[in-house]
Amino acid sequence: MAERILAAARSDAGITHLGVVAGLAMGPAVALGLGRFAYALLLPAMRLDLGWTYAQAGAINTANAAGYLIGALIAAPLAARIGDKLGFLLGLLLTTAALLTNGLSSDYAALAALRGLAGAAGALSLITGGALASATGSGGGRGRPAIALAIYFGGAGFGMMVSASVVPVLASAVGWRSGWLCLGLLAAVATVASLPALTRAPDVAISDMRRRQAYSLGALRGLYATLASYVLFGAGYIAYATFIVAYLRSRLGFSAGDVALFWAAVGAAATGAGLSWGMLLARLSGGRGIALANGIVMLGALLPVLIATRPAAYVSALLFGGSFLMVPTSVTAFASKATPRRAWTAVIAMLTVAFSLGQCIGPWLTGVISDARYGMVGGLLVSSAMLAAAALVALLQPEPFAGRQVA
Repeated sequence: MAERILAAARSDAGITHLGVVAGLAMGPAVALGLGRFAYALLLPAMRLDLGWTYAQAGAINTANAAGYLIGALIAAPLAARIGDKLGFLLGLLLTTAALLTNGLSSDYAALAALRGLAGAAGALSLITGGALASATGSGGGRGRPAIALAIYFGGAGFGMMVSASVVPVLASAVGWRSGWLCLGLLAAVATVASLPALTRAPDVAISDMRRRQAYSLGALRGLYATLASYVLFGAGYIAYATFIVAYLRSRLGFSAGDVALFWAAVGAAATGAGLSWGMLLARLSGGRGIALANGIVMLGALLPVLIATRPAAYVSALLFGGSFLMVPTSVTAFASKATPRRAWTAVIAMLTVAFSLGQCIGPWLTGVISDARYGMVGGLLVSSAMLAAAALVALLQPEPFAGRQVA
């Protein structure tokens, strides 16, 4: 009887932790699904109305990535002062405010500044939420931490699905300004939806900021290959996410309805990939999980360039959508396995800094290449090459020494 009661308690705990992680997944839904990726849905209309070049359009997302970099730099110190939970909520509120006001101006500098604010706030909520999800998923079976993180990052796919259902048609019928207002309202709803899980999640912040940061610097010594791979991934994937809709509209004549279906396919694949990837990542040692995810992302990004057909585009959506969120999932899962729990927020933040550096480079570089003689095909080929390099570099990451992780 006692064994049955314990087994039932463990089962209830597993269900509870998955519910908490699912609620925390509203963080990536807002920070990434709405705050970053949905820009691709509005870019064609904004570029046409405002007369932007591809380089200018890419630079707007570079501003978002630069803000993300700033947010990654301040996330750990801020969380050490106010706690991960408050940092998570603050990031969501600021991202929501930035999205609501993004449609109020056509001034390039103002739009870039608001995208930067959304990036900084999104990084804060994503990093603190990642630490909370790691703590919530710790313990249990071998695959539990990876599954928890896969569900957490899969929230970005949910945000993409929701935005795909309304934003393309709304922007086409009413204008791009209405698209930003819609994104802001969706972010507000998601923020409210995250509150019950936020109150139940374990807070992993500590009050001694200096101790926390110093410990994380030492913990990063064995993660250099992961850092380098994450830079390359950040540059490669964001270029595809920024320009693929513009490419499909110009090359294949996608309508607003086609774009909505394509983006929903990306989001659905991203949302549903978590459980299957979680168990797989738990079985792969070293950087193999990171390399595998990058390799599939590369195939998804390359496919519509090599085979410019509608079926290939939708296969690309499924491949890219089903794997791109697994890169941060695998990176975070490996970092939580290789570093002490007390350093998780700071380590995740420092890995995110590396990721952000790549994101700052990718959209601008791809935009410049797309404006040149090779067009968007050349830009997307460069994106694919960076993703291939990210996969190769990740293979150099060894498994951490046994016993390295402590509480």
